[in-house]
This record gives sequence, C-alpha cells and structure tokens, in this order.
Amino acid sequence: MNQRLPLPLSSHGKRVDTFAAAADLEKELKREVKGEVRFDRGSRALYATDGSNYRQIPIGLVLPRDEEDVVAAVAACRKFGAPVLPRGAGTSLAGQCCNVAVVLDFTKYMNRILELDAERKFARVQPGVVLDALRNRAETHRLTFAPDPSSHNRCTIGGMIGNNSCGAHSLLGGKTVDNVEELRILLYDGSQMTVGATSESELERIIAQSGRRGGVYDALRKIRDQYAVLIRTRFPKIPRRVSGYNLDDLLPENGFHVARAVVGTEGTCAIVLEAKVKLIHNPQHRVLVGLGYEDAFHAADHVPEILEFGPIGLEGFEGSIIDGLRRKGAPNLELLPPGGGFLLVEFGADDAQEANNAALRLMERLKNVSPPPSMRLHSAGEAKLVWQIREAGPRAAAFAPGAPAEWEGWDDSAVAPEKLGGYLRDIRSLMNEYQYRGAFYGHFGHGCVHMRTTFDLESEVGIRQYGEFIQRAADLVVAYGGSLSGEHGDGQSRAALLPKMFGPELVEAFGKFKRAWDPENKLNPHKVVDAYLPTENLRLGVDYRPLKPETHFQFPDDDGSLAKATLRCIGLGACRKTDGGTMCPSYMATQEEEHSTRGRAHMLFELLQGEVLQDGWNDEHVKKSLDLCLSCKACKSECPANVDVATYKAEFLSHYYERNRRPLRAYAFAVINQWARWASLAPAVANFVSHAPGFRHLLGLILGLAPQRRIPRFAHVNFRRWAQRARPALFEKAPGSKKREVLLWIDTFNNYFHPETSRAALDVLEHAGFTVKCPQDVLCCGRPLYDFGMLAEAKRYLKKTMDVLGAEIDAGLPIVVLEPSCASVFRDELRNLLPRDARASRLRQQVFLLSEFLAKHAPGYEPPQLSAKILLHGHCHHKALMKMNDEESLLRHMGAELECPDTGCCGMAGPFGFERDKFAIAQAIGERVLLPAIRSARPETIIVADGFSCREQIRQSTGRTAMHLADLLRSAGRPEGPLR
Repeated sequence: MNQRLPLPLSSHGKRVDTFAAAADLEKELKREVKGEVRFDRGSRALYATDGSNYRQIPIGLVLPRDEEDVVAAVAACRKFGAPVLPRGAGTSLAGQCCNVAVVLDFTKYMNRILELDAERKFARVQPGVVLDALRNRAETHRLTFAPDPSSHNRCTIGGMIGNNSCGAHSLLGGKTVDNVEELRILLYDGSQMTVGATSESELERIIAQSGRRGGVYDALRKIRDQYAVLIRTRFPKIPRRVSGYNLDDLLPENGFHVARAVVGTEGTCAIVLEAKVKLIHNPQHRVLVGLGYEDAFHAADHVPEILEFGPIGLEGFEGSIIDGLRRKGAPNLELLPPGGGFLLVEFGADDAQEANNAALRLMERLKNVSPPPSMRLHSAGEAKLVWQIREAGPRAAAFAPGAPAEWEGWDDSAVAPEKLGGYLRDIRSLMNEYQYRGAFYGHFGHGCVHMRTTFDLESEVGIRQYGEFIQRAADLVVAYGGSLSGEHGDGQSRAALLPKMFGPELVEAFGKFKRAWDPENKLNPHKVVDAYLPTENLRLGVDYRPLKPETHFQFPDDDGSLAKATLRCIGLGACRKTDGGTMCPSYMATQEEEHSTRGRAHMLFELLQGEVLQDGWNDEHVKKSLDLCLSCKACKSECPANVDVATYKAEFLSHYYERNRRPLRAYAFAVINQWARWASLAPAVANFVSHAPGFRHLLGLILGLAPQRRIPRFAHVNFRRWAQRARPALFEKAPGSKKREVLLWIDTFNNYFHPETSRAALDVLEHAGFTVKCPQDVLCCGRPLYDFGMLAEAKRYLKKTMDVLGAEIDAGLPIVVLEPSCASVFRDELRNLLPRDARASRLRQQVFLLSEFLAKHAPGYEPPQLSAKILLHGHCHHKALMKMNDEESLLRHMGAELECPDTGCCGMAGPFGFERDKFAIAQAIGERVLLPAIRSARPETIIVADGFSCREQIRQSTGRTAMHLADLLRSAGRPEGPLR
C-alpha cells in the first residue's frame, strides 16, 4: 500500500535557536562592525518573514554603515560558518527574504545615490537606495530608472536587483536586468570584484589572470559553453522570464554580461555593494485610457491589438477586485469605466498632444471592436487616483468584509501576451477544480499575471492540495511556453518547480552557477538552488496554534480574533514609505523596522506564537516596538490590508499593565477630563502651578514631561459654566421635538481649554438654522484612556455616554463633535468594544464632525465668504476615518485660496509629544512637513487645524496660532460681533 510522505515541517515545527555559535558570533560582530548588531529575540522576530507565506527565524541582524562594515560582517560570519542573507525592504513574495542566516539590512545607512550622470544616463547607487529616491533625482533631468514595481516608494535598488523586479512600465524600459550596467559585489569568501559586460578578449584576459575572479569567470564560461544550446532552446522567449538564473546573459550574443547574470539571483550568489544602473528618458506627458470589458479573459484577448499602438504601460485586473473595494467603501471607483475586466493603457510622449492623440487613436480603433469596450480618457488628476487603485487595490480588496483569506503561492506566472487570454481561462478552470477563489491582476501588456488565492495553509488536506495545485499550475504555464515567475522571483514558492520549466540539465547548470560564486552554500541557502519545498517553513502550517487570549476589543472584522487581526499584515511594507501620507510617522522619523506598522504587526504575531517571544503580554520587545506608536490610525486606512496598530497597542497595554505598574503620567493624561474639571474650579491657581518655574520643573520631573513643552492654560470660564449662566436652554432635554435639532458634544479640550471654539460652533450651527442642545451631564469619550490601555475604564465611559444620551440616540438626534479624536472613538473604538450593542451602532451613525454635518446634513447652508489664503492641516484620525473631503470642500466654497500640504502627522498625538523620552521623535515627525510649511506661510495666511494636539504642536513649535474650523466660520461670518 502506498503511504503518503509526511508534510515537511512548518516554521513552528523547527527550533528557534539552531546556530550554536550565535553568542560568539554576536560578540565578534560587535567588535568588528561600526553599524548596529542585533541578536535579541525581538529583532529576530521582526525579520522572520517577508511578504510571502514563509517564516524562518534569523540568527541575527546587522545594519552596516558602509562597505567596510559589510566586509567585516561577512568575515565574522565566515569565521563561524554562519549563512548570510542580504535584504532590501523585505517585501519579497516568494520567501527569498527570510532564512536562518545573519540578515544584512542596507536600508537604514547604505542608501546613498553616489553619482548621477545625466549626460551619459547612468547612476551609481548603494543597495539600500529606495527606488523613488533615485527616480525623483533622475526626473530633475527628465530621466528615470525604468522598472517601477508597485512598491516603488519603499523597495530598494538592491532588492530589485536580487529579484529582477519589473513593474507597470516594463513596456517602456524592460526588467531590472535590462537596466543594470555594472555591479560591485562581495562574495562569501571575502572576494570583491566589479562585474559587467565582457568581450571575448577581456574574458580571456580575466581568466588568464587566475585568482578568484578568474576562477569565477572560467566556471561561468564553461557553463555557457556546455549549456548554450539548452539555454537558447529551453529559456522561454517571452518578455517576463524571471525564473531561474540569467544564464542567457552569458551567451556571446548577450555580451557575457556577468552583472546581468547576477541580477535575479536573490542573494544566493553575491552581495551587491554598489550598482551602476542605466537611466532612460522619461516621457514628460502621459495619458491614461481606462477600458472596461465583459471579463478579464476578453480584456486579455485584446492585449495584442492594443500593443500595436505602442503604449508605455498596459495593466489589467478583474472586476471582482473592484467589487471588493466597493464593499470596503474605497474611494474613486467611479473613475473606472463599466465592466467586469479592466485594462489601463498609458501613452507617453514629450508632447502632450502627441500622447493624447495616441490615446484617441486607440479609442477610435476600439469603437469598431465587437463588442467595443467601455472607455474613459482620464485627466491627469484622475490618472493618479486610478493608478492608486491598481497599485493597492488587489491586496486591499482581499481584506474586504466577509472575504476569505487569500495568500500568495501562485502569484507571478507569465506567458507571451498573445497567449494570455487562453492561459487565464485555463488557470481559472484549474482553480475552479480546486474550489479556489482569486482575482487576476498584473502586467497584461507583458503577459504577467498576479493573484492571491484562497489556499488553505492550516490543515494537512489544504496544504497537500496547495502543493498539488501549484504542480499542475506549473505544468500549465510550461505548456504555454511561459515562466513560473514574471517578476517576484522563485525563492521558496517556485524554486522546487524549476525542473518542470527548464529540465534537469539546466537545473544542474543553475547549481554549477551557484557553486561558482558560493561553493560553501552560505549565501541565502536553499533558495533557487537545492530549494526547500513550497510546503516547508510555512508561516502558518498544520501546527499553527496561536494563543487565543480574551481581549477587550472584539475585532468584529476579524471573527473576534486578535490572531486573525495580526494576519492582516502580509508584509507589503507600505508603512515603510517616507514620501507622503501619514503612515507610519514613527518609521519616517526612525527608519526602524520595529517602529513600522509591519514590524509591530509581526511582533504581535510572534507574541501569539510563544516561540521566539516567550513572555506573552509581558514581553518587553513588543512593548518597546509599540512604545513609539502615536496611535494615529493612519495604518487603518493607508495600509492596503487595514492593519490597525492603534487598536492592537491599546489591547496589548491593557494586559501588559495587569502585571506592570503604569507610569505616573498615565494617571495624569488618561483622566485629563477629571483633572481639568477640578482645575476649572480655580483655573488661575491651576495655571500658576503648571507654569510657575519651580512648580513647573517639579511637575515635569514627576510626570516625565519634556522641559521644552508648556502645559496648555485652562480658560478662566469654561464653556459649560458660561452656557449654564448665559444659555441654560441648551441643557433642556427635548429630543426629536424639532426637525432641525442637533446635539453639540462638549469635549474636554473645547470645554476647559478652548471654550471659544465650542461657542463658535454653537453660533455657526444656530446661524445654519439648527436648534442646538448640549448634554446635561459632564461626559467624556475617554480618548486618552486608550493611549495607556485603560480599556475597562474606556468601556465604562462609553456605556455612561449611551445611558445619559439614550433618549437622544434613540431619537436619531445628530451629534456634532468638534475634536476629531473624540469623533473617532465613536466611529471606531465604540464598535470594536461593543459590536453587538444596538444603541452603540446607532450612536456611531449619528456622530459627525462639524464639516461633515454642515456639508451633508445642513441643507441650504451657505458658508460665509472669505477672501484669504488658508493652510489646512488635518488631524490624523480625521484623515484616516472621516476623510478631509468635506472640510476641504467647505473651505473652497467660502472662496478661500486653500492649500492642503501632505503634512502627515503633527507629532504631538495627545500625551505622546509631551513625554520627555519622545520629544525628539515628536519634533522629527512634525519637522518632516508640517512645521516647515507653517513657518514658510505668509503672516496673513490662516492656519486651520481642528485637532487640539495639532494646534498645540503648531503653537509651541512655531509660535503661530491655528484656528478650529468653527472659529474660522464664526469669525468670517460675523467678524464684527462678539460671541454671544
């Protein structure tokens, strides 16, 4: 009887500490390396996985400062026999960026553009240079580095060389291999050499010189001579052959280009110290055409016809991706034409009319196709938004509500473009046979198809089916004359399938190629050559049994599971961008993986495994990683998978402080509503104590406050006290008695510190024709409680609010909230803590920011006109959850000249920016964009910022005073009159 072989071990079935000399190696590295050496379990947990399905615990981590550090680190590893893994941004999707090795992370220090020669069109760069940094620099000369994967704002040139990356515009400039001219490399044995194109005479000379370089070149020449016929016949002649090693670049007709042969070796052969890359002319004008077809198959069928028009980009994706995004409420989907399958066709030229005419010629031709696709010629502004849908949409759609888990695994096959339609139909048929779901997307112009698939990677049956499916899928793509990988590389996902594509002789040649460079198999071992099976080292696996602790948050979008929530992070690294947006402010300031959204999610994943990190809720590595999280919530909206670290942090801290003492400042800041209420009884005394030099110094020492900070002053008369005297009718209960009735939420900050803002909002709402009411009781949303993990108390605050305002909530009374961080409690945390509470659900739907309410629920409201320049900074929670559209629209409707710089986070973030040990980080975050923008604004420019913390950061760091929207509307509408 045939007996099935057991499955190979998952990552959970392997020991964490397998390298016996790790402690001695760490000491050696710390002696020899100027950069950072980290062998602690937290650092190892951070680098245990990449963007793939795999997980391997590294030996340790080195962040080299320069080439000397790299040489010294490799020498130390060689002394102890430790494998080495060079790594870029860690976004690889095939498992090539995780291994039991010493990881070299080049991104923090070795990230300089060494030279850019615009005349000769090349650049010399260090391996840690981010692609967009090079492209932005090149664009000043109307040049570009052609490959542009969707991770362009964080992927590194070194990583792109390792993977042979491509991207959406490979029609314009090919793969990375086509754009590399020269590499300076380090081998495991310590040899350094510069490699590039080699003439036959030069080849003879190099070999004759013997030495390590001569030996390598001699071995490569023998491989070329022995396998040339097979290379020419078995290597697919398609635009996107990335699988295997680039032995074809050793052929005489390709110039024995050793640098290009090294491209795509995934760190298994050499370590790149420096790269000389080709730059090409960048068309200055681009025009995008969106095409909608019946389905993706029909869209693919028309790719060859569209290619005749010479586009520089031709992308495709299935309509089910748009359906998923629509379920998530993603913006801008209306920009796409109707259809079930889409193509994005981009034309480029230096003349705008020429690019536009090319697009129009295509559209004219397609009108005669039967049936013709729906078409849309996008404006430049629309094109940017549509490209964002293409770049982030497929993975974002995978996390739509109710969607099953989808994984990489068969994500990167490529065929000739003219065969794409047939291949998609056949791969869909195979998926249907296995009852797999997954949407196609990718670079249709070059026949490259990506997809995430509903593989079951947790049960033995599911894993065996996955293994069987990829075997059959590989047979299918080979039958089409295609490649297993079109840009993501082989790594562990596909390397064991290479014999199907190339045959045993060429796989033998790959082994010889690897040994020529790395005879000891110490560089990223068992990836590409002598590879692990695709079902080994799985991040999940049959023995994936995460801890299932009771939690305060209910994680309604993750089946009530914190473990499932941490699996949202799929390693894409969008949180490592530094060029825009808000996510992730602490990473932007520190350039540290542990302070990125991805790093924190990986830390929490590892906490729940109890393998690398074994102290559970008490783990100091996790605490340290979360400590610089500003709880800005940007990751909840900017991360394609909607990882929600602010929530995870609050949950972790709630349990951490069950065993550890909270700092004293936690009790000062977390219940600021109570302290403020007491202080308001004698505000002059409170202000004196908090600002008099001796008292202020003592208070700072006790609470750990930054000496540069000033505690905000309490108002002489708070809003509630003023209203009780001057407007007692505000507190009369009469829910539902009038159609245009609204409840104004009185938050702590706009009551005790800035009551004029609450009075302004009252004035604005009444002038808009509403009867305004205020809560009779003193209520607080409890926002600061979450910063310190006081979740039981936070839940009590919310329940009290719902009890006190029960009649108003049940009557459907709109509630206008002035402080964005308060509104976010009701929009977000309320549902996460009380997902099945009907009144909580109603309250969530009834809460509006002032701009939202005026824009959407105040029919006939016309804001006052204002001829002025306004600089608008949005609070992080406002941008993440409510979006800035209504506020921006309202300000433009006033007639103001509006400037909305991409300011990201201000850095203050409630108590964060007041803490002594976080002040420098807070300021670095603010100085990235916001504070310089404020300082450079003309004195007459009005600064608008609705967040209390934002206004404090602006005032204390620049001396400028920012206004709340309510203050602006009131002063613009009645500049001559005092507040009533």
